Amino acid sequence: MRALVYLGPGSAELQDRPAGQLVNDDDVVVEVVGTGVCGTDRKILLGRFPARPGVVLGHESVGVVRETGPQVRSVVVGDRVVVNPTLYCGWCVPCRRGATNFCRHKAGTEVGVDRDGTYAESVTLPERFVERVPDGLPFRSAVLIEPLACVLSNVGAASLTFDDTVVVLGAGPIGMLTALVAARRARRVTVAEPDGYRLELACERFAHVVDVAGTDPAEAVVKASGGERPSVVFDTTGTGLDAALRLIDDGGRVVVMGFDDSYAVPLRPLQLTNRGIRLIGAGDYRADIFPVAVDLAVELGGSQRLGTGTGPGLERLVTHEFPLERYVEAFTALGGLTRDGGDGGGGTGRAGYDALKVVIRSHSGPVGADGWPVDA
Repeated sequence: MRALVYLGPGSAELQDRPAGQLVNDDDVVVEVVGTGVCGTDRKILLGRFPARPGVVLGHESVGVVRETGPQVRSVVVGDRVVVNPTLYCGWCVPCRRGATNFCRHKAGTEVGVDRDGTYAESVTLPERFVERVPDGLPFRSAVLIEPLACVLSNVGAASLTFDDTVVVLGAGPIGMLTALVAARRARRVTVAEPDGYRLELACERFAHVVDVAGTDPAEAVVKASGGERPSVVFDTTGTGLDAALRLIDDGGRVVVMGFDDSYAVPLRPLQLTNRGIRLIGAGDYRADIFPVAVDLAVELGGSQRLGTGTGPGLERLVTHEFPLERYVEAFTALGGLTRDGGDGGGGTGRAGYDALKVVIRSHSGPVGADGWPVDA
């Protein structure tokens, strides 16, 4: 099969790899239909997030079951499924207390990082890491289930209430999903974004959007809100903690979501203690969050109001699709793969975006109106 293999920072190539096959009795072989391009994928290629050279990249994947082991009961051949790439052992101390996101046996199990991922034509996983996609859910909604699970984990960690005012730093796919989910509970949600393309899309979907290009994000958001500061800030960029700490109101919560191993910021503990600020990192999502994300994707899958603005539903967040062999174009649409390119953090001199959510399709055959292969 064809697979996109990570060679090292700035380098990946399509290679021929052995097709997925059953190894254990509880294995499922999934024919990959498509995989969303995650910001983590791009940061791996930029050298800003660690991964094992030689690994097949990709983890936000949906596909069709093509083979099952004799012990598999939850899915059958022909089922549409979404991959849960956050593997866990199930028997270490964190797993036994339900904290599967902090499994102590992660080495060699991170799909698309140090275990072969889904920018490929097939993948093999244990049964518990594939979830059946409900009938009628379009492909472009299904492919957002995994990032939606990430968002649910982080929004849940913030313990939002109806009294909260929220600012989301970054209007990329994760930022858009965060604003969408937060708006189901918070009093008001504001999205801050410097990139013109993403800013325009955010304005179509949300009522409160602030252009922070060429300015200090914290100052721009406070000015736009008439001097009021939010009680919760989500930094979805991975490079916005400094701005978030200057923006947050006393007693507020800052949730750090974006991944960027190259970013660091000085932190004075007194800034947290004197102002009663809670700095939150949620980590990966727990196993029980993933089926919730599946159900929420169904609910959000149609045309509806997003937050307090108007706009199309979940699947319309996917703006571009590329076949596997055009992976360079896919990453270029998201700012390219040069180290001085866009990182979504609002820095200066970064490349612009030409897409919101990009999907790389492994399946090359005909598809129906719902985006799934016609035989699925």
